[in-house]
Amino acid sequence: MRIAIVTDAWAPQVNGVVRTLEAVIAELRAGGHEALVVSPSDAPSLPCPTYPEIRLALMTPAAVGRRIAAFGAEAVHIATEGPLGLSARRWCRARGLPFTTAYHTQFPDYVAARTGADPEWVWRYVRWFHAPAAAVLASTATIERTLRAHGLPRLRRWGRGVAPAFRPEGEVEPRMAAARAAVEGGGGAPVLLHVGRVAVEKNIEAFLAADVPGTKVVVGDGPARAALERRFPAALFLGALFGDDLAAAYRAADVLVFPSRTDTFGLVMIEALACGTPVAAYPVPGPVDVLTPATGAMAERLEDAIARALTLDRATCAAAGAGFTWAASARQFLDALAPFGAALRMVA
Repeated sequence: MRIAIVTDAWAPQVNGVVRTLEAVIAELRAGGHEALVVSPSDAPSLPCPTYPEIRLALMTPAAVGRRIAAFGAEAVHIATEGPLGLSARRWCRARGLPFTTAYHTQFPDYVAARTGADPEWVWRYVRWFHAPAAAVLASTATIERTLRAHGLPRLRRWGRGVAPAFRPEGEVEPRMAAARAAVEGGGGAPVLLHVGRVAVEKNIEAFLAADVPGTKVVVGDGPARAALERRFPAALFLGALFGDDLAAAYRAADVLVFPSRTDTFGLVMIEALACGTPVAAYPVPGPVDVLTPATGAMAERLEDAIARALTLDRATCAAAGAGFTWAASARQFLDALAPFGAALRMVA
């Protein structure tokens, strides 16, 4: 099948949306499918207000449509609710073409965290954007219930996976190992890790302010990094890591601390589990869908969750993490698509 994927989130952005799309597209291509990605790299763009690392592409519906038609798409998936997603939605609607969408991000909560706006105003936009879709892909049962409660009935599950690099055997991140050795003469002080965008909506401050022993490590980059480094000088900020280096960081940690209250899934949690590292989190969407009592601890006091997570068995965590595969995720994505019935060959 020839699949056009339109997304406002794409490399060089580093986030769960980009990593999910990259992994699923690789699986699709390995299975003999063809995929076109229409992304901000295809057009002039402007920096997103309050988050300049994200570019907002300026591409008309006609321009998006020309790319889709020239590719000969047999199905269209609109991954994001930004300017490119809007253009693709408008183009498909004008031609009566079906398309699927995905709810990757707790968009109403993110906007509220950054601007103070009432989330319900943003939900009106979310409902309008996704309502015409043949299917809205949701990552967990909790997100499905949330979307259904906001008036979106045509929902399909789209889970996540982990790459082969994320496994319990292998190297550990040397800077994290050195930090452990320097604390209490190399004694038992734990290494506590956070992985993700360093941005206000990720609630990293709650992790760094938690009153727990050990070394706190932050992997990732983003607009809040400089301020957090100044405020928490004892924490170790390693910047963004990928592939084997990221897996080594997971393996070197005793616990992954996931303080976000606004994620739809939390890809980093299953990557950590696959490396044998238990997770501490709040009991909110994402963690409640991914974690079990054997693989993670959830509590309204992050300190309590961390203390319990430190007692969990790493082998059990690794076995659970290995159950999340990108092959299964790609099959769910394919099953949810709304093919046109024949390759699209038309002038946009």
